[in-house]
Amino acid sequence: MAAKRSLRTRRKRKRKKRIFIAIIFLMFITVLSYTGYEYMMGKQESQGKVSGDDGSNVTLDETSSKYKDEFNGVSNNNGKTNVLLLGVDQRDDETSRSDTIMIAQYDENGDTAKLASIMRDTYVEIPGHGDNKINAAFAIGGPELMRQTIKENFGIDIEYYSIIDFNGFTHIANTLAPDGVEVDIQKDMHYQSGDTNINLKEGKHNLDGEELLGYARFRSDAQGDFGRVERQQEVIKLLKDELVSINGVMKAPRLVGTIQPYIDTNVGSGKILDLGKDMILNPVNNIDTLSLPEDDNYWNERKPYPIGLVLEHDEEESAKVLQEFLG
Repeated sequence: MAAKRSLRTRRKRKRKKRIFIAIIFLMFITVLSYTGYEYMMGKQESQGKVSGDDGSNVTLDETSSKYKDEFNGVSNNNGKTNVLLLGVDQRDDETSRSDTIMIAQYDENGDTAKLASIMRDTYVEIPGHGDNKINAAFAIGGPELMRQTIKENFGIDIEYYSIIDFNGFTHIANTLAPDGVEVDIQKDMHYQSGDTNINLKEGKHNLDGEELLGYARFRSDAQGDFGRVERQQEVIKLLKDELVSINGVMKAPRLVGTIQPYIDTNVGSGKILDLGKDMILNPVNNIDTLSLPEDDNYWNERKPYPIGLVLEHDEEESAKVLQEFLG
């Protein structure tokens, strides 16, 4: 009798084990299928946008990076990932300067994130091309020359770059937050020139991708570029909150598929998902921010044509502040 009971017990355990393995396998297949489906749906949606369904002229190739082979990124080898973020307004085949210049840092050991913005009119030395506004570095030599310029002037090594066209930003924001992102607008914002039409009212509003882009790019007030940089950093934080939310986690595979045609980057999809996974499992509560040059370290100065009005600053002080901020 004891032997029969022992046999029945072993059989029950085997059945439970098989059922458990079957459930785990089913869950794995379900997650894999969902991830693959969402990724492909995001890819198809973005391809539809790129093909001109929305009337845009976005032409970034989804399978290759225009600048990848020439970008000589340098790793810090300290667990901190530095990414050069560049926002450009690419129109047809014209040479574009970068309106947005940021260094994003994620510390996988300390689970911290930092975001340093450099004003586009900051006067710096561009290696091999003399002194100019820092955003001219991108127009002259792409992200590699921008990387060299930042290293030369501020002593910061950068491993990766990501260039996003503003037309693509709206689609990415709409994918991540289809119901809009709640923003507390401090004052009315009105600006119209060519295809740009910004019309935002004071108060809390849910902004779609196009409105959010207008909010981040607005500079037609007394604060100028300084106010714009603050709003850009605010928008990054708001989108980060959307990404690490439950809904954002579920949309992550589709988002990766969506962003490919709109972003020129040397960060592979695997690295993006790896960083995203780390931030989701170990969420960063706050993103520390910095803007250069700082309020007490700049003055306006007009340079000979075609440079024009620039932000002059104490270069050594700016380099010291940025190095201390990024550690």
